[in-house]
Amino acid sequence: MPLPADNTPWPPPEWADHYRRMRVDDAWYAGDARRLAKVYQHAPARERRWRLWGRRSTEHRNPQRDHRLHVPLPGDIASTSADLLFADMPSIKVTDQTTQKRLDTLLDLGRAQQTFLGAAEQAAALSGVFLRTTWDAEIAPYPLLTVMQSDSAFPEFRFGMLRAVNFWRELHTGRTDVVFRHIERHEAGRIVHALYQGTADNIGRTVPLTEHPDTAELAASLGPDGVSIVTGIKELTASYVPNMLPNRLHRSAPIGRSDYAAPLHDLFDALDESWTSWMRDIRLARARLIVPDGYLRDNGPGQGATFDDDREVYAALKIPPAEAGGSITLAQFGIRVAEHKATCESIVRQAAQSAGYSAQSFGLDGDGQPITATESDSRDRRTMVTRGKKAGYWRHAIGEQIHVQLLLDRALFGTGITPERPSVEFGPGVVESLQSKATTLELLNRAQAVSAQTKVKILHPEWDDTAVKAEVAAIHSETGAAAPDPVGTFPM
Repeated sequence: MPLPADNTPWPPPEWADHYRRMRVDDAWYAGDARRLAKVYQHAPARERRWRLWGRRSTEHRNPQRDHRLHVPLPGDIASTSADLLFADMPSIKVTDQTTQKRLDTLLDLGRAQQTFLGAAEQAAALSGVFLRTTWDAEIAPYPLLTVMQSDSAFPEFRFGMLRAVNFWRELHTGRTDVVFRHIERHEAGRIVHALYQGTADNIGRTVPLTEHPDTAELAASLGPDGVSIVTGIKELTASYVPNMLPNRLHRSAPIGRSDYAAPLHDLFDALDESWTSWMRDIRLARARLIVPDGYLRDNGPGQGATFDDDREVYAALKIPPAEAGGSITLAQFGIRVAEHKATCESIVRQAAQSAGYSAQSFGLDGDGQPITATESDSRDRRTMVTRGKKAGYWRHAIGEQIHVQLLLDRALFGTGITPERPSVEFGPGVVESLQSKATTLELLNRAQAVSAQTKVKILHPEWDDTAVKAEVAAIHSETGAAAPDPVGTFPM
């Protein structure tokens, strides 16, 4: 869609369903009990009745006594997805050494790994994110790689490729009847800015950027047309990273799907209900004493009566010992630990599997027993397959925006580098132990199926050819394998 027309519904009707589903995913990802209750209290009555977070708390007159609990499994799923991808920074390389040196500087100064980690976590929860390249010479003398959220963007695709995108944000006004929205449209070669004054459900009318202090500075940087900034490059300064494709509810649109889109909301709600029930058992099982009225101490007029269970000496009471009700009774209920634990673990296991991960990634199936590397790889197989799929989506988007960064770095900051699209390679994800590598190398060497150079590369994959050759020469020298050829020194 181009810039929104004046006085049209907001959000645009064609995106209303996407936004509604993202609000639900966002509530589970945030893990805030009040936000979850708000989302489901506005759900249809049939769904609201059977969900834990859709029911009105029985203690609604005293909110402090709302005992519903939330288990942050949705956040753990999103965090696990990000850790699998970017706990180790992917290798981003170009062929030109001068450009590579500048690229390393941009990645370090721009805190690229932290940016990717945060973006990957949000993408797992909200179906995807956008990588955006921008600049501000007052903040940093280099292009900046930033992240934009899917629930604040309206992308345009052609043949599954992003051709333009509208990012939007609401600006603070201090009023409830007026809403200012800033639209930032990214097209090939330019960035368009517009400011709208409307209401909560209507975009309203276009007003000058100077109407709000948050956009007033942008007015001075606009080009001759008064609405856009020319980037000086033909590439788009934004890329879309889908969390996973296809979107099962909107198969015709290249919009990613959330890790929660199995859907897992029912499992999340069931886990919270099971956990709340478990904690309720513990709360009800606290030891309580039932004592006769005569054992209570009068605290004075209007102050009631209490029983001091720490008191050691009491005055004699005129109550026959054998008389009914004349003794202290202990009331303490049992706690169904095994039943609740098994239920919660089963729910977590099913949720992890439906999200595309192995149960071992969430601390299950370990049993505290040592396992071999082969067993570990087998148990984590599903997790690593999911990681490989997601890495493919990220590899293309990162390559596009790093290329844009290099182009803008030359065009706007005059660095004189030779921009090129970098190669982006993700590591294996799971680091093999030295013991496992040594066993593999020993078996290969015993079978005479590997050279010394290959063995060094397997042991040190991060080394370049020069370092590998030097290590091989040192090994040959120590083992005597590099002895001179006697025929070469024989006098002819």
